[in-house]
This record gives sequence, C-alpha cells and structure tokens, in this order.
Amino acid sequence: METTLILPAAATTAPHDAVPSERERPARLEAVWARYEDEVEQAQRLRHQVFAKEMGARLRPPAGTPEGVDADLFDRYCEHLLVRTQATVDAPAQVVGTYRVLTPEGARMAGGFYSDLEFDLVRLRPMRARMAELGRSCIDSRWRSGGVILLLWSALAAFMQRNGFETVIGCGSLSMRDGGHAAASLWEQLRRTHLAPVDMQVRPRLPLPLASLRAGLSVEAPPLIRGYLRCGARVLGAPAWDPDFNTADLPLMLRLQDLPDSYRRHFTGTTGATGATGAA
Repeated sequence: METTLILPAAATTAPHDAVPSERERPARLEAVWARYEDEVEQAQRLRHQVFAKEMGARLRPPAGTPEGVDADLFDRYCEHLLVRTQATVDAPAQVVGTYRVLTPEGARMAGGFYSDLEFDLVRLRPMRARMAELGRSCIDSRWRSGGVILLLWSALAAFMQRNGFETVIGCGSLSMRDGGHAAASLWEQLRRTHLAPVDMQVRPRLPLPLASLRAGLSVEAPPLIRGYLRCGARVLGAPAWDPDFNTADLPLMLRLQDLPDSYRRHFTGTTGATGATGAA
C-alpha cells in the first residue's frame, strides 16, 4: 500500500502564469514497504549516513556487509518502511526516511525483539502476540521538516490495522554527548508525567548511571519523542545506556487504544472505541 504526499519545493517563487520546470516542481514523496534486497539496502545506507556519519555511532555490522551500510542480524526478519522521492527525468528515486518493524512472527524467528537486548521485557509477555517493535527510524537531514515523519506514521498506522496489532514498542534515543545529564533530567521529568503502570514497566540491562548524573536540568524532549508522547505513548522505565550509539535509550510503548481522537482520525480514520477494537 502506498501513500503519496506533496511537499513544498525549496523557497522559490514564480509568476502565476509561469509553467514550472521539472526541477522547480514540488517534490513528490511516497511511502512504500521494501520488497527487494536493494530497497532494504537503500534504507540501510540512509541509516549509516545518519547514525554513523552524523551521530558518530560505532556500528558493528555482520561480516560481509558492504561499506556504508548499517545492518544487523534483525534486519532479515523485519519489514522495512521507506519514504522516498519519486524518480524524475533529472534524478532517480531517493530514500529520505525509514523505519523497520519487527512483527511478533519476525521476533519469534529472530529469537526475540531487539529491545530484549536492552531491557528485561518479562512484564510485556502477555501482550507480545499482538505487539510489534519499531526501530532504526531516521530521516535525511535535508528532509526533516515534518512531512516525512507524518507520512511514515500514517503508513505504520495502516500496517498495524491491517495486521491486527494493538501495541508498538521501541526506544527513544537521547544523545549522551553531555555525559548523560540531559537524558537523566528528561527521565526525571517524564517518570512523573508519562510513566506506564507498574505491571508494564521494564528494566534496563545496562542502566544509565542515574545516581552519578545531574537530573535537575531544564530540558525538552527531542521532536520524535514529543511526537510519540502526544500520540499517547507511555515511558516503560528508566533508560538503558547504549555505548555503541552513545545514547540513552528510553523504552516507550504506544497502544492504539490510547491514541487521542484527533490522531486516531488522522492516522486510522476512526474515533473512540471503534478505533480501539479495530486493533492497529
């Protein structure tokens, strides 16, 4: 299933009676699910650009992985969502945003969710049959205006509904460039306002050393985490420390039944209890 969105071109203007050239027309984006290995590799190359080159992550791909590709052992079991520009006479299609989704069946074949490596998820066991995991989300730095993430989320919501999934989990990554003080401060804020009930809380396997960090800083959540929280996501517990990515990973859960009506209408086309029973 594909979703297309017209985004504004660069800030240029032309007379109303002028006919724009192909180069001047607004970029047309489409959200598609990868069907072929070369499409997955395009997503992996964007991930490498963002995580390794931009963020400085120390990636550890499997032996034989091509240069400039971010890959791990979970990729083969995941569904890969791409947002890409449509090809024109001047330029080929280009992947500008991506998510990967590990379904319950994929997790069984992989031996677990990626999040199992960072957290003890035992309290989520009753939910796993209808729970999917989102991960490796990133957007090309030239396309971070908001339209790409909305297109990704719309496609994800449709995928959840089609497959009868009720819950998604994943991590919101926080930079550790300041040593972790901002991450500790954000956790201190969110545990008071957005912490999940105790029967759904998880424990980090390598906890962020909160006791040695300042937790009273005034900080704002990154845009992606703010977006999840506005959609009704809950924080499942204290952040884990990921030394390879140099991030503090905050465990998050979003249940489709918790989507506010405005977001439910936008992403699923339903409201209230009807949307909840449709399972996402």
